[in-house]
Amino acid sequence: MALYYNLVFGLLVIEMVLFTTLSLPLPSKIRKPILKAISAPFQKTEVNVAIKCVLVFIFVLFVDSVNRVNTINEELTGLSTSQNLDPTIHNTYNPMADRSEIQARRFYAQRNMYLTGFTLFLTLILTRTYRLVAELLSLKEEYRSDPDHVSSNDEIAQLKIKIKQKDEDLEILKNQARSLAKEYDDLGFQSTGSFSKLKSEKKLDLTKDEAKTTGSKKSSSLDE
Repeated sequence: MALYYNLVFGLLVIEMVLFTTLSLPLPSKIRKPILKAISAPFQKTEVNVAIKCVLVFIFVLFVDSVNRVNTINEELTGLSTSQNLDPTIHNTYNPMADRSEIQARRFYAQRNMYLTGFTLFLTLILTRTYRLVAELLSLKEEYRSDPDHVSSNDEIAQLKIKIKQKDEDLEILKNQARSLAKEYDDLGFQSTGSFSKLKSEKKLDLTKDEAKTTGSKKSSSLDE
């Protein structure tokens, strides 16, 4: 592989590493310094011009690879057609050697086409991913620094505290209601027992009075 294709492959590896870094689910405290470190070189005009020149060169290599693939495919098709039209060609030279050589050149041309094409495509994807991640971080910072958001968070926290206090008060009231109900039941049981005892005592007194009355009547009748 030629030197410039080695450089293209190196650029492709760098883009893959950067894309993987941007795609990792990192917290904002870690992702923000990484974005600053990545964007620092691109803030210089010389670096931007150099990158644009490199991308233009890669695009030229991509177009050249596509043309080579088409040319080699036409050459391979022409070789197959000539062999079919003139069978005596086998006596003059070895057609398999030419066919293998053409297929090898087509393989290298296709490899170069895929290498340069994927490098250009990943450059576009990497640029768009960087912008989306930077926009996401800026929106998060705006959301966190918004006073309405902060006040709403404070209100939510206060409401949660009040709800917790209300729940505790409600639980206390429930316990008090249970204890009062228990005391009421105990008092009702005691009052019922006292009433029954008093009623039995009254019955006993009435029985005694009746017995006394009956005895007095009997004694008076005997005296007569």
